[in-house]
Amino acid sequence: MQKAILAGPSAILLAAIATFAAGGAKMKITSSAFQQGGNIPSKFTCDGPNTSPALQISGIPAEAKTLVLIVDDPDAPSGLFTHWVVWNISPQTSTVAEGSTPKGVQGTNDFGKSGYGGPCPPSGMHRYYFKIFALDRELDLPAGARRGQLDAAMKGHVIAQDELMGRYSRKK
Repeated sequence: MQKAILAGPSAILLAAIATFAAGGAKMKITSSAFQQGGNIPSKFTCDGPNTSPALQISGIPAEAKTLVLIVDDPDAPSGLFTHWVVWNISPQTSTVAEGSTPKGVQGTNDFGKSGYGGPCPPSGMHRYYFKIFALDRELDLPAGARRGQLDAAMKGHVIAQDELMGRYSRKK
């Protein structure tokens, strides 16, 4: 009988305490520029000034040593297309201002450049994922590294993550 009581509300309470002890609420990435699943304004795309949107990050685990930001498009004709990669971002970073890059190390995106490359789908509506990862260690990767190198270096070190998805279709 006692086990049944501990498996119910007590188990939920213990999970809530563990979540709080691990740094509070679940890690979250949001933007004031667009809502989850919403349309990304052209200002943040190749049809506008190609400015990076403002991002807000919350619920970063206390044990995080660094953050990684990745923006990608899984709907590209050639498969996953990476628009932005930045790693070794301070875990104290809670905002990335519009048009700025978080202090960290930038890699090479699939446009062959360093920095933000906004949505620019060749046709149709595409989904763009702004992903944030908290890691248990800093990454020893040189500036300009590619997405595959970043993914390999992150393997086994992600302690929390979240993503914000926005949509964009070019105006013809």
